[in-house]
Amino acid sequence: MVSLALSFLALASPIRSIAEKSAPEVSGEAGILISSDGTCLWEKNADEKRLIASTTKLMTALVSLENAGLEEKVSVTEGMCLVEGSSMYLRAGEQYTVRELLLGLLLASGNDAALALAIHIAGSEEAFVRLMNQRAEELGLKNTHFENPHGLDAQTHYSSARDLAMLMVKCMDVPAFRRLVGTLSAEIKGLTFLNHNRLLTLCPGCLGGKTGYTRAAGRCLVSCCERDGLLLVCVTLSAPDDWNDHLRLYDWAYDTFQLRILSEDISFEVPVISGTRTQVHAVPPAGCRILLPRRENVEARAELPRFVFAPISAGEYAGRLRLTFGGEELAELPLVFAQSAACAYPCFKLSKELIP
Repeated sequence: MVSLALSFLALASPIRSIAEKSAPEVSGEAGILISSDGTCLWEKNADEKRLIASTTKLMTALVSLENAGLEEKVSVTEGMCLVEGSSMYLRAGEQYTVRELLLGLLLASGNDAALALAIHIAGSEEAFVRLMNQRAEELGLKNTHFENPHGLDAQTHYSSARDLAMLMVKCMDVPAFRRLVGTLSAEIKGLTFLNHNRLLTLCPGCLGGKTGYTRAAGRCLVSCCERDGLLLVCVTLSAPDDWNDHLRLYDWAYDTFQLRILSEDISFEVPVISGTRTQVHAVPPAGCRILLPRRENVEARAELPRFVFAPISAGEYAGRLRLTFGGEELAELPLVFAQSAACAYPCFKLSKELIP
């Protein structure tokens, strides 16, 4: 058994206690801040079902990208132009590409773009909404149900802060979505559209997001930010001061937590018997990354054999690493051998003639 004092903390419940003590106050009635692996850094009424306004369009964009090519042509009908609310001012009788409609959807929050995409992809708004709800179920969004592709208030149209954060993580995994949602401006059919997401210029590292507002839903905002390799998603619902809420939460999170590559910090020696090496190193798997609070001390305890017999193969399971803080176990990780060790002595095989 080997112990080693390290200056970092692994994923576990102490993250919640750190957030409770130091997270900033926010104006939102509900919200959440998660890392891209789903670790929750802060939350407030995160599972409440709430109106979500135009943040709905995240799912509209995802379903569109999964079911249509960016350069597909969409013929706009008069019915697509009549939806109320925010608009990219589609003109009946003209053709737009799916890419142009997605830019109008994500930058200008065009309800007409949402309807045009829905009808083009599924044949009707109702059929497209079924695709949206099916995708929500597949993604495990337990507190989400859609009634339209644009987000206008409806009785059975709702989601939660946690579900929207999970949806945004999925969206950001799609390269085309990431490019589109981070676009600052676009010119389409002679009209210039500016991205409504002010965080793109206010917040260092902001990659994109989606705004939303109705009188009943209040100000809704989903955003994504990346600094020093750590990607975070923030959601606030019914938040009068949403821009500052997100700025404060991101600054707090990046000051409080960090992403560490464990293989750069941890290594244990294991003696080898009858091998071409006298010892091998046991390390976490290559690329093993963990979100860790800064400025905290934890104990890392390796559970390894006292020695091993050759042969040993690099990458072979060696033992376990337990991370604890204040007597509480935070995480358990595998350790693997970093090197191979062949047998130091030749292995003899009996010939068939010597076998009685």
